[in-house]
Amino acid sequence: MASPQLVLPEAVAAPAHRDRNVLRWLTAYTISLIGDGVYFIALGWSAQQAAGPAEVGLVMASGAVPRALLMLGGGVVAARFDPRRVLLGSAALRCLLILAVAAGVALASPALWALVAVALAFGAVDALFVPAVGALPPRITAQEQLARVAGMRALAMRVGQIAGPPTGGLAMAFGGPAAAFAAAGALFALSLPLLLKIRLRSLEPAAGGPAEPGTARQDLLDGLRYLRRHRLIGPLVAAGAVCELGLTGTLNIGMVLLNAERGWGPSGYGWIISCFGAGAAASAALLAVAGWLPRAGLTMAGTLLVGCAGAATIGLAPTVWLAAALAATVGLCAGVFGSLNNALIQTAADPSYLGRVTSVVMVTMVGVAPLSYPLVGAAIGAWGAAPVFAGCGAFAGLGALVALSSDAVRRAELPRQRPGTVA
Repeated sequence: MASPQLVLPEAVAAPAHRDRNVLRWLTAYTISLIGDGVYFIALGWSAQQAAGPAEVGLVMASGAVPRALLMLGGGVVAARFDPRRVLLGSAALRCLLILAVAAGVALASPALWALVAVALAFGAVDALFVPAVGALPPRITAQEQLARVAGMRALAMRVGQIAGPPTGGLAMAFGGPAAAFAAAGALFALSLPLLLKIRLRSLEPAAGGPAEPGTARQDLLDGLRYLRRHRLIGPLVAAGAVCELGLTGTLNIGMVLLNAERGWGPSGYGWIISCFGAGAAASAALLAVAGWLPRAGLTMAGTLLVGCAGAATIGLAPTVWLAAALAATVGLCAGVFGSLNNALIQTAADPSYLGRVTSVVMVTMVGVAPLSYPLVGAAIGAWGAAPVFAGCGAFAGLGALVALSSDAVRRAELPRQRPGTVA
């Protein structure tokens, strides 16, 4: 469906980090991520006040269910309609929903069922928002700038993770859950004018792409077939899924339990998580500044192998400082792997399939990967941290083998910057 937005010329001379159009998108995305962090703090605290610890987990997990179940459908929506319109619509819905919740919480203490309903609604809207965000980068900058944009996006995610919870805590201290929900809604509202000013490039579908959209079900199946048959994107998505399944639970639940097992205390856990975040942010900043790395496919697989080895070894660390150093290494490698994986998918995907491809990638992150949480927790309870970290690291390393087994991945390169472009 066509839309009346402005269209950029095909030749984009400005590098992404100096392109006002890209910076508007990045700023809006970063503000939204900070708002997400504030929202989760407000939701968790409200659930804690309304019920017990078990119910807090129920409320926090309930939002992931529609997000995981509907994400593939969100990719179809982004493909069938203008992703900019989908992005604006879902961003506006997020804002209105959370501001309405803030007003309701200010008037009365919410019941548990109401918080579950909020989490479900927010997760459903996110299933539209996330694929639309993922489909936008190729439409706001030139192809050779996508690696830089991937690094900038990864850096924005780290900023959101760092700034969101403290901002939510400050809002909670100022005015309780109502103020925190209001702060999240205000941040979502702040991103809307920036999203409205984004200009899109026109993109032509690749040869062999779908001429006309079919039914939603046909579009979904067509997207899955496209991903399965693509020589490069298929292995990239598979490698990322295996990596997420192996490392996500280990680096979240496992780190908490390892810290408790060693008796390092809250400060020790803080140092480990901070070092991981610093490593991931540093690698994202590196790619954002450099904009290109040689032999991208091999570099991606190599950093994944090193990161998996580091994750497998953390469980053996006798001191908190060694664990923190290993966490920084894992974060550095995870940042490079994630940014390169995303950039290669963005540059290789047919624009008409990009929203659906992005939705599949996000399903592995928000739908499949959290399934490892209870397994990791139960395994560490039964056998201790060291063997579980080693096993999860080895499992995640299979993702690197999946990537290396693909000739297309081994030969994959990012587009080079055009001659005459100022870096």
